[in-house]
Amino acid sequence: MTSYSTMDRIKSIFNNPKKGDEEEYEPLTDDSGTIEGSTSSFFEEEDDGEAPFSWIEYLIFALVGVAMLWAWNMFMAAAPYFQKRFQSDEWILENFQSAIISISTITNLIAMAVLTNIQSSANYPRRINSALFLNVIVFIILTLSTTYFLDVSAGTYLVFLLTMVCGSAAAAGLMQNGSFAFAASFGRPEYTQAIMVGQGVAGILPPVAQMVSFLVVAPASPDESSTKRGGESSDSTQEAGTAAFIYFLTAVGISAAVFFAFQPLVRRHNRLIERRMMNQMAESMNSIEEAERAARHFVSLPTLFKKLHWPAVSVFLCFLTSMFFPVFTSKILSVNDGPENKIRLFEPGAFIPLAFFFWNLGDFLGRASTILPFSLRHRPHALFAISIARMVFLPLYLLCNVRGEGAVVRSDLFYLVLVEFPFGLTNGWLGSSAMMAAGEWVDDGEKEAAGGFMGLCLVAGLTVGSLMSFAA
Repeated sequence: MTSYSTMDRIKSIFNNPKKGDEEEYEPLTDDSGTIEGSTSSFFEEEDDGEAPFSWIEYLIFALVGVAMLWAWNMFMAAAPYFQKRFQSDEWILENFQSAIISISTITNLIAMAVLTNIQSSANYPRRINSALFLNVIVFIILTLSTTYFLDVSAGTYLVFLLTMVCGSAAAAGLMQNGSFAFAASFGRPEYTQAIMVGQGVAGILPPVAQMVSFLVVAPASPDESSTKRGGESSDSTQEAGTAAFIYFLTAVGISAAVFFAFQPLVRRHNRLIERRMMNQMAESMNSIEEAERAARHFVSLPTLFKKLHWPAVSVFLCFLTSMFFPVFTSKILSVNDGPENKIRLFEPGAFIPLAFFFWNLGDFLGRASTILPFSLRHRPHALFAISIARMVFLPLYLLCNVRGEGAVVRSDLFYLVLVEFPFGLTNGWLGSSAMMAAGEWVDDGEKEAAGGFMGLCLVAGLTVGSLMSFAA
């Protein structure tokens, strides 16, 4: 009897552990971060109405993440084409990239702020579908613009381009708000992580395409470089237009494909909501959407910030800091580039995309790693501390070959492996961890609002970081 009582006491210690020291933050869910039921069918549902993990659903959310950033990356990849269109106006040529970034981030932030405050009547799947449809329209128009109206003035084309950027940024706001809130409604933090992974995939492919296209095209001979006017060859102008046509048409295809892939997930979501709510509200609810809205709690932004201030500030600082990397990366050249260089990989046309690839590869791996059981999303103070510590990467860029003026550390390996890659790795891991943490600290009826709020903080960090990076 004595041994039995002792065993009971030992079991009671593990079954009823004492709470930790963090009283301000205590997760409201018992999610260990592991994937359970990963072999479940796409249409399978648990008896309690909760969504089991499905790799098919995970893949669809990842595709949504790809579509979310694909449009932005296509604008960046088409920069050589825009330079051809603006070559007749020196001021526009020097400032169009800043104008694109500013219009995009400000429009995106305004859209996110408005949408985050519209909670009770929000239809998040409709927001995602609307964003995908709007992107299809915008990039069809951009695709046609590479063939027609090529003789318009630089100023006219700038107005047209910024209008397209504004439309695409509004679509990005709809998709960011809708997708993070929609993913949160499933109660699976892995699906939020899937969106972040998809964004990482969208960041890897464009620099690879740029680097390969530069390497496979033989350098032009002096005779082949003869120009018609303005110092630009007709062949190079035509090549830039063809590349832009492909970029924009690809964006149309991606958005359309994700639109069709997303529809089964909407139906799956409706069945889940029906199972959760209709049994309790069958007498008073006339539709699944009405039942879903009735279960939501309107949560003001101050209330959400009070509950989520550590994850919110962490994701804000994470992306604010990371927005400095494009400025430095586009200006740092290889220490091996020079008149004696015989390897084209060290030329700016290939080396700069290579550096973007290293950062985005780290970013992708960091996002993907958060699917593993180990996670700090239950330790929001630690996430905040890491977001501050990441700022140490910024002065490391100054040790590299900025503008080809010489490097303190004369090593491309140092720049690519010890600066770019870990900076991207920490961005992906920290950003995903903070986004996934949102659902841990709010009630079930507040998870959608929390997802939208965290998306707003992410976009705010990008906006502030992009504006600050101009000064750098």
